[in-house]
Amino acid sequence: MTATDARSLAHDLLQRDDASLVALLVARGVSPTVTWSDAFDAAEALLEPASAERAVVTVTAAEADALAAATRGAEPEAIAAGAVRDALYARALVAPDGIPYPAIADAVRGQVPTDAAAAAPATGAPADSAPVTDADAAASRDAAVAEQAFASSGSLSDILHIALAAPLSRIGTGALGATERRRLIESGAVGDADAADELVEIAARAGLLAGQDRHWLVTAAGVQWLRTGTVARWTEVATALRAHLPAAVRTSAGGWLSLDRWAGAHPFDPTWPQRAHSEAALLRRWGMVAPDGEAPRWAAPLAAGSAVDTDGLQMLLPSEVDRVYLQNDLTAIAPGPLQPQLDVRLRSMARRESRAQASTYRFTPDTLADALTAGETAETLRAFLEELSLTGLPQPLAYEIERTARRHGTLRVGPDWQGCTRVTSDDEALLRTIAVDQALRPLGLVRDGADLVSRSGADTAFWMLADARYPVVAVDADGARRRLDRHRLADEPPAASDPLAVYGPLLARLRAAQGSDAEAAWLGRELEQAVRARATIVVAVRLPDGTAREFTIEATGLGGGRLRGLDKMVDVERTLPVSSISGIRPV
Repeated sequence: MTATDARSLAHDLLQRDDASLVALLVARGVSPTVTWSDAFDAAEALLEPASAERAVVTVTAAEADALAAATRGAEPEAIAAGAVRDALYARALVAPDGIPYPAIADAVRGQVPTDAAAAAPATGAPADSAPVTDADAAASRDAAVAEQAFASSGSLSDILHIALAAPLSRIGTGALGATERRRLIESGAVGDADAADELVEIAARAGLLAGQDRHWLVTAAGVQWLRTGTVARWTEVATALRAHLPAAVRTSAGGWLSLDRWAGAHPFDPTWPQRAHSEAALLRRWGMVAPDGEAPRWAAPLAAGSAVDTDGLQMLLPSEVDRVYLQNDLTAIAPGPLQPQLDVRLRSMARRESRAQASTYRFTPDTLADALTAGETAETLRAFLEELSLTGLPQPLAYEIERTARRHGTLRVGPDWQGCTRVTSDDEALLRTIAVDQALRPLGLVRDGADLVSRSGADTAFWMLADARYPVVAVDADGARRRLDRHRLADEPPAASDPLAVYGPLLARLRAAQGSDAEAAWLGRELEQAVRARATIVVAVRLPDGTAREFTIEATGLGGGRLRGLDKMVDVERTLPVSSISGIRPV
């Protein structure tokens, strides 16, 4: 990098409006907190070899071709006007005339392009597959992909239900830990570790899960997603996945490039082939592309930048049902995929034992007690199950609901007039048991007349008693029953910051530092650098008679509007007015 390059870029930066300058800073990964004092600091930093190399790694295939062609000779050539040139100029990789800055040209010459052909099988069709051309074969392929879409949607639903019951732990990198992968596999939510990792990543991109406090937590959007139909579920996630695809593999229409072109999308980035493989794996996992890399018929519009053909997808999915068979053995069998809103509520009172096109749910005293704890009553349970059942409400299940409901609520937990938590019951023996239960010692329960009181919050006491399987209900200060939801959801994400506001202080500093005379500012900067380095420079000075003269001096000091230095030609000290200096250059 030469001083002339940095000076040229600094002047160009100052000519840009705030929006384009912020876009440049974001694209080049510049922190809003950098300590640049003026545009010349910015230009020098952007043309540093390390910064140039980082920028070149991000170029797309078309941009890489243009840069490579422009830097083949000893002197960079101008890139022809067009979208590629505009994109490179926007990131300060080329000057306004389309000529790559020398620092960028050097970085391009030092790159070894990725072997896209060798990496292609990672994103495109497997090595042993061939494009599907026969209509019947294409229909068979689309049916298989629809089955994959249905299975992934169901698996992701299971993952969210599991995360609602107990948040998923994640390691420092954000990935699931081995224990959590095992938990998901053993629950039947996924078949292997790859599926667990990919589906969690898909959920995060769709905003259904959010990382927080070393856990993956379900978001409010995730809870809502669980209550929508399968096609709507699939479409929402697929659209989000498309939006998160890297720009290099997106088309101008908003779709994505054929997968066999992904491996070469960033030819200068050695990490890109693996990333491209991971991105393509997410699309395959969600059923957006077939194993051969082609989009099925219902997703073809999505790949082209339009909306999903929901009717086409619906035709290939199993029909959802809104009724189940309630059995005498306290099970419910859904003869097909149960409508999501019904599935969510049924899971609140029964444990799902198997998942397929026909699913089995089992009622137990504990699952029914959990439903009652969450706010259901015997009446609401019976009404829901009678409406849901194709076979009526079996007597054994009705008896179990009544028996559990009679026992449930023996304990009541709520705030009292003293600001404490009060535990009351008509069963004196039960209160004595609770008072000596070692698992409840953290509550610090003490006697207060016929009741127990605690300094812990009412919700904390309630859930500790519920987890210990005591028949407890939550009440308010007036003794009226209240519903509690123990599901811990992710915090709402903060509103997206306005980049102009984030970079505002930096922009103001860059522009204010230059004042109205950028040339004088640049000259002062060069003189300061020469003095710090005690460099020998050639100084051009305007004399009073209008002529110009050059002095070769070793710069030794700068202050009071004057440059001091040793004249190397006559070996004398000179003091030159800075206002008379028209330029400097190295010897």
